[in-house]
Amino acid sequence: EWGSGLRLVAMDRRKLGALVVLWAMAFASSPGHGLRALRRTTGGRRGSTGLTGQDANGVPLRRSKRGWMWNQFFLLEEYTGTDMQYVGKLHSDADRGDGSVRYVLTGDGAGTVFKIDEKSGDIHATKRLDREEKAYYILYAKAVNRFTNQALEGQSEFIIKIHDINDNEPKFTKDPYMARVPEMSDIGASVIQVTATDADDATYGNSARVVYSILEGQPYFSVDPETGLIKTALPGMDREVKENYQVVIQAKDMAGQMGGLSGTTTVSITLSDVNDNPPRFTKTLYDFRVPESLEPGSVVGVVRALDADIGENAEMDYRIIGSDGPGVFDIATNRSTQDGVIVLRKPLDFEKKHQFGLRLQVENVHLNPRFFSMGPFRDEASVKITVEDVDEPPVFERPSYIMEVKEDAAKNTVIGAVSASDLDDKRSPIRYTIDWRTDMDRVFNIHSGNGSVYVLRELDREENAWHNISVMATEFNNPQQISRVPVFIRVLDVNDNAPAFAANYETFVCENAKRIQTIGATDPDEPLAGHRFFFRVAPEAAGKANFSVHDNKDNTAWILTQRNGYNSLQKSVYHVPVVISDGDFPMQSSTNTLTVRVCSCDREGNMKLCNAEALTARAGLSTGALVAILLCVIILLMIVVLFAALRRQRKKEPLIVSKEDVRDNVVSYNDEGGGEEDTQAFDIGTLRNPEAIEESKQRRDILPETFYPPLRRPAPPPTYDNNGDVRDFISQRLQDNDGDPTAPPYDSLATYAYEGNGSVAESLSSLESVTTEGDQDYNYLSEWGPRFKKLADMYGGEDSGGES
Repeated sequence: EWGSGLRLVAMDRRKLGALVVLWAMAFASSPGHGLRALRRTTGGRRGSTGLTGQDANGVPLRRSKRGWMWNQFFLLEEYTGTDMQYVGKLHSDADRGDGSVRYVLTGDGAGTVFKIDEKSGDIHATKRLDREEKAYYILYAKAVNRFTNQALEGQSEFIIKIHDINDNEPKFTKDPYMARVPEMSDIGASVIQVTATDADDATYGNSARVVYSILEGQPYFSVDPETGLIKTALPGMDREVKENYQVVIQAKDMAGQMGGLSGTTTVSITLSDVNDNPPRFTKTLYDFRVPESLEPGSVVGVVRALDADIGENAEMDYRIIGSDGPGVFDIATNRSTQDGVIVLRKPLDFEKKHQFGLRLQVENVHLNPRFFSMGPFRDEASVKITVEDVDEPPVFERPSYIMEVKEDAAKNTVIGAVSASDLDDKRSPIRYTIDWRTDMDRVFNIHSGNGSVYVLRELDREENAWHNISVMATEFNNPQQISRVPVFIRVLDVNDNAPAFAANYETFVCENAKRIQTIGATDPDEPLAGHRFFFRVAPEAAGKANFSVHDNKDNTAWILTQRNGYNSLQKSVYHVPVVISDGDFPMQSSTNTLTVRVCSCDREGNMKLCNAEALTARAGLSTGALVAILLCVIILLMIVVLFAALRRQRKKEPLIVSKEDVRDNVVSYNDEGGGEEDTQAFDIGTLRNPEAIEESKQRRDILPETFYPPLRRPAPPPTYDNNGDVRDFISQRLQDNDGDPTAPPYDSLATYAYEGNGSVAESLSSLESVTTEGDQDYNYLSEWGPRFKKLADMYGGEDSGGES
């Protein structure tokens, strides 16, 4: 018997011989129509109750109707049928089958994924569902009156879960995997762990339970079926034999059972290197040949050792452990090629030793104690080095020579000798020469056979105390073999110079002075015991000397007066001859003159007055200064003359001869013209008519321009003042120049040949007289003065000549 309430009937059209298990929850019964799931009674007819006893208060107890709440449904994913998949049926106890009840479905996917028949309450899925996209849907169902839209049942919530099927294969997180494992690893050494994931539901069945297996890579590697950890399966895998391995791992769901889905990935495994191989020389004996002329620091040869390892495990160190020439050779490691480079440290000499033997050892730098048992990681080899003879240049007995010679040595005096020999052949003759580039003055020469150096010219120690020359030794049999040695020649001093005053002594003293001057001496010679000078008055002036010399015994002397004083007016200049001699052998002496000038002084010893000679001597200029001043004066004069000449060339001849008023002068045009009949020479229309404007007149200061004709401006109205015509003429020309684009700059001089109107003398032109009908009388020109005398002679004489 069914109770009242909203019933949800779950149906599975596929049924497959199994009932869908529904979850139920019990609700306490309530009067009237409430939100209830489908309830199934457990006994009696509808509405009947059974007494079961009484409670503590004596109230009889009634057996309530027990019901089940069907609030969860399961729906298989990936439905492949042609019709919509049936989910279940919604039914209310208030539905009497008269069509007044309308069923409403809301929630996840309502109306799109799930549809309900409003009349019957049947629920269908409209499309294939994928649990991996959405695992469950929460929906709400209720029944309402179709006509009044009032709820007949309260809203009921239920869940539709998507039942998983095995439709996703396992997928690895990487493809491919890259891994490294040291070579020679033990069995079970971990390499890398691979991981595969399955999108199916891990809580339902074995759809997401993955098992790992190895498809390729056996027997070298193995994989844990549960964790996917790859391990080594063989011991002693050698990188030098095989370095790279490709392993294929499979992941299969359904716990690896038949019908499960699977996925694969590739694991690239590389064996990393360890130092398990010792270095080995490519030869047991190396043979090198080098010339004896090989420079220290040069490479003698290269030895090579090979190591099957790579990287730092192949780095090696070479060393010499035995040699019959200690310190002659050394060996170093070339880090880029790991070769041993033998280097020469000392010069070779074929005549002393022509063969060397070395014992070399090579060893790894980075050792691995794990592999010490595999033997010593070093190797040894022998090296034989043969020195080849080379024709060498002669060798001097000394690296340099020092010789001494006195400066008074005669020509061809031998001062020393050099010696060289050919080490290749002791009997080979040697030829000696001097490199003349080191002895440009040809002061010395050398004997070509025995190497004796001798003097060619006189020497002067004071001019050059040391001579540095270069001597060359050449083999007779091979002139290309040349060696050089420096020779330092010191010129020894002899006493060949007389001492002299240390300065040009000239003194000004007062009349009553006692000690005149302190004098010293100098000598270019350099005696071994040092200088010692002696001073005295010259014998020819000793008897009549006004002065005496006091030797201070320290290479200086005082000049003293023999009188109580001197009168500067009687004699103002004294010359004191002093004899200076040295103490060397042979003794050298010279006579030097001291000039003493006497001046008048006051009581404090300040000089007040010296005679003209003294003043001139004190204030006089040297000859060089006078010559310089004279040259400066000459140069200044030449500049002035040149400037004046340039100014004169630039000066132009003025147009008007006199600076007086233009009306009182005759303008010279330097043009004779063609006489009275020549009307083309000058156009004097402007002089006769100031208002006339020349249409075709061209500028004479610039080239004619046809593109910029001068602007024509209307003539100003005539004025009747005295100078109006001149002012109008200038204004007109000024306007023409201002408006003319071809006019010269503003600082140009414009000259206008216009004498104006209203002159007392009127026009003086003889050409204008042609236009007048009456005869002109020019006798009044003779009354105007000498300036018009020439005009009066020209016109007055012509009239008189005509009358006669």
